[in-house]
Amino acid sequence: MTDDERALRSELIESCRNMNRLGINKGTSGNISVRHGDGFLISPTGIPYDKLQPEHVVAMNWDATYEGEVQPSSEWRFHRDILQARPDLNAVVHTHSTHATALSILGRDIPAIHYVIAAAGGSTIRCAPYELFGTQELADRVVSALQGRRACLMAHHGVIAGHANIARALALAVTVEELAKQYLLCLPMGEPPILSDDQIAEVLVKFKTYGQQSSAALEGLRQAS
Repeated sequence: MTDDERALRSELIESCRNMNRLGINKGTSGNISVRHGDGFLISPTGIPYDKLQPEHVVAMNWDATYEGEVQPSSEWRFHRDILQARPDLNAVVHTHSTHATALSILGRDIPAIHYVIAAAGGSTIRCAPYELFGTQELADRVVSALQGRRACLMAHHGVIAGHANIARALALAVTVEELAKQYLLCLPMGEPPILSDDQIAEVLVKFKTYGQQSSAALEGLRQAS
């Protein structure tokens, strides 16, 4: 195992623990994967996050083979299929966060109640129809729900968020949970007003440069540190 691979495995483990610290997951119900080499790394099944070591993270090939005795997450199929279908996504985070899962039980998409939904890639966060966990049927539903999006819900199940790296995928999972909470808080008063597709399109353009600093500013921060 190279130093770079060990560092990536350690980042995956720490992010699993962070899911629970952030309150978007409980126990070992969530899982994380990240593109690596000729396949991907994925959290194992059934091992408490606080017991995980880099050696427990499973290196899987695209044909679903892997070495060693540690078994991958039961959800490896949708992790693999998302990463294969979406070269723009290098990491996938799956959680059972409370409010987003509640919406998934209702079978509801999250509409554009807040401009930050654009972080997921469009004007909605879709809810994929229910399929049994760990199945190819679920993976197929998820890949479809993620077309043009970085996040989706899974009916009666939970949340998936993908992004360029683990940190951004985890941050997006937190955003999805916050949007779900806001939507649920609005619903007792009726369906909330939503932003138009044109308004979300403006946000998507704005997000392309949002939070970016110039090279000169970054160099100044580097020298100051």
